[in-house]
Amino acid sequence: MRIAVLDDDINLLDLVSSILNSAGHSVHGFSSGKDMIHHLRRESYDMLILDWQVPDLSGTEVMHWVREKLPANLPILFMTSRSGEDDIVAGLAAGADDYMIKPIRRGELVARVQALLRRAYPHQHVPEHLEFGNYVFETRSARLSHKGNPIELTQKEFDLALLLFRNLGRPLSRAYILEAVWSRDIEVPSRTMDTHISRVRSKLQLRPENGFRLAPVYSYGYRLEQIVA
Repeated sequence: MRIAVLDDDINLLDLVSSILNSAGHSVHGFSSGKDMIHHLRRESYDMLILDWQVPDLSGTEVMHWVREKLPANLPILFMTSRSGEDDIVAGLAAGADDYMIKPIRRGELVARVQALLRRAYPHQHVPEHLEFGNYVFETRSARLSHKGNPIELTQKEFDLALLLFRNLGRPLSRAYILEAVWSRDIEVPSRTMDTHISRVRSKLQLRPENGFRLAPVYSYGYRLEQIVA
């Protein structure tokens, strides 16, 4: 999962990033609240971890912006050095889903992050058989059919189609798609993703008459929408 972390303590930011990267996540660190919001306007993340005390823009202010501007199910974990009940209640009341008291403990951090992600994205733990309308995904064999008819796809096209369907209605940034399908360690030309998007749209016939529409989101990325008759 793609996780954004805000903390002005660079050593702690590196520690949290190292722990969660080792757990299989893709972590993006920010030491400035303003910088984080700048990226949140342009990128998709599956979860946010916010330090409560950041000089330029506090975790509280970032959280208020997130809850006003971004999807309500985006999980937020806040970190604080304060253990008082009033501080914790204030953080949860401001919109956080969970909290951790510093110093950060590796096992607890991974457990809390995994619990929040499972709750927010239960469909991300992919079963072998998934159905979306008349589209049927066989995840183990990477096969896809529509109304019982197989659709020939490359592995990357299958991965992209599955990503889009698992995030129905959710705008996905270009960077998010590239990381999810091609991994963050590979430099992929932008046109490569656009070509695959075009092929998936064509091969799956993602048109309103088939119940789904794959639409570009201007200056951001793409969104697969379900059309309700």
